[in-house]
Parts: sequence; structure tokens; C-alpha cells
Amino acid sequence: MNATAVRAGFSTTVQDLGRTGFRQFGVSLGGALDAHALRVANLLVGNNESAAGLEVTFGGLQLRFADERLMAWSGGEFDARSGSTSLPVGHPVVIREGDEMGIERAKTGCRAWIAVSGGFDVPVVLGSRSTDLRGNFGGKEGRALRHGDELPLGKNSERTRILIDKLQRERIARWKPPHDWSSPAKREPTLRVIRGSEWNRFDNVTVQRFTGDKFTVSPDSDRMGVRFEGPRLKANELVDLISEAVGPGTIQIPPSGKPILLLGDCQTVGGYPKIAHVITVDLSIAAQLRAGDEVRFREVTLADAYQLLINREQNLEQFRRGLQPHFS
Repeated sequence: MNATAVRAGFSTTVQDLGRTGFRQFGVSLGGALDAHALRVANLLVGNNESAAGLEVTFGGLQLRFADERLMAWSGGEFDARSGSTSLPVGHPVVIREGDEMGIERAKTGCRAWIAVSGGFDVPVVLGSRSTDLRGNFGGKEGRALRHGDELPLGKNSERTRILIDKLQRERIARWKPPHDWSSPAKREPTLRVIRGSEWNRFDNVTVQRFTGDKFTVSPDSDRMGVRFEGPRLKANELVDLISEAVGPGTIQIPPSGKPILLLGDCQTVGGYPKIAHVITVDLSIAAQLRAGDEVRFREVTLADAYQLLINREQNLEQFRRGLQPHFS
């Protein structure tokens, strides 16, 4: 069975948890910019956490379903509806045959992730169904969705059918995950960082400026990275650096002195000084940044970053266990 993109939205792509094991060939990790949000949405509809969903940027998407499905979404503060029914973030919803659901422009944040039971069954390319917009492969023909696109869906699992039956009357489940998991977008966020390999190339005044001043998100931002306007940051000495590995979360300082925060579709190597790295658990917040947002950076230790990630994974395991009664 299929879902039809009646309206494709500003930029909607098929994404899963990305491509691992190909960075040595110059292939980006890609995948959902907020992998945690997609994992949670997939769990809510009975999918494997790595199932392909849709990443919606700036809304405008309208989907029509050919058969009965469970749907859940997470992300920014969007208005999501099926007909006149509001679809709250983080709640599993029964979508019936022929129903449509839409997601409009966000009040806060800029991206949402939609999981549908069975997952979007597009071809696997290099171990992933994710769309690589720069390489023009994966997802739906390597591109963003267009009006009228048909997207194949996998079969509903037996456990999904059980929850659909339980929700026939209410249609929308009353339970949901923690608020920050399904709604990570924040106004004037602070991103926690650890020191990068070139941290010591910047003097104390520059470091204090980086961790003390506000930066504004530039319109020149996309899935590759977020560019910032604000205080200019300069390294102590102008030297040619050997290009080395970079990844999502790396903050580079180009000759302009304006920081660039790399996201999921970033290149695999870079030669600009790396002042810091946004910690993994805060990439969910970074994925919601849009032009005009004001951001601060705060240094934490590597041990803090590890502990925060461990805590989230432990909480996610508890959440998985808590979902089991709903699917049985």
C-alpha cells in the first residue's frame, strides 16, 4: 500500500538513521537530523527504530493514506491535522483508509519527523533508505518529494494491528513520550559543546566571546550546516591545516570568523579550525534552528557529554519497556 503526497511541502525527504561505514568513501552519514526524534516516533507506531520516516522542513505537507495505519510525529511546534482533528505531537494516531493528514508551518523550530507503521519502503542504497540530496540518491529518487508522489509502505506488523484495534474508538492515544523527546525545539536555545581539536588556537578573549555572546542563525543554512552571524572569531595564527575528519556537531571557524555548525549532510573532512563540537544529545535542538534564531554555546566536559547520552539511552530503554503493554 502507498501514501500519496497530495502536497509535498517546502522540503520533505525520506530519512532513516543514516548511512554508516561509508565515510571513508566521502559518503555523508545523512539520515534524520534528529535521529532520536525519529527513533521515538517509530517506537510509537510499532516500527523498528531504524525504519524510514519523513523529515518535513517548514511544513506544507499533505499525505493521503490508502489503508489503515498508525502515525506519530515529533519535532517543532507545528499544526498537524487530519481533517478537523488536531494531531498532537508525540501521540500515536490511527489514520484510516482514505484519510489525509497535513502538517503546516511551525511556530517554533523548523523540522518534524513523521513515522508511519510499516515504514516507507523505498529502495535501500548503501545500507540506508535516506535521501542524499547532494549525491542525488536514496529516498524518493534522490530528491525532495514532489506533489503527487506515491510512497510505498511496508506491512503493518501484528503488534501494530493490536494497538490499532485498541485505538479504534479514541483514535488518538492518550500517552506520549517525555516532552523534550517529541518537542525539542526551544526559543533562544543554549547548545552544550565540548572543546574541539583547535580550541587552543583561539585566545581567551575569543573563547569567552564564543561561550558568552549570542549568535544569530543565518538564512544561508541547510541540512549540511548552520551558519551564524555575530561576533567574529579568529584563531591566534593563520596556518594551513591538514583536512581531517568532521561530523555532525562539529563547529568550524572559516576565514570570515563566523561559526559553522555541521549537520547530518556535512562533508566527511574539513580544513577549517574546529573550535568545538555540539554534544550528541543537543543535536536535537540544533536540528530545529532556523534563520533569525539566537543561540548561545556553553562548554561542558567530555565526561558530562557521555553521561547525558548514557542517561538518555537508559531512559529510552525504559520507554521501550513501558510501551510493550500497549502492543500486546
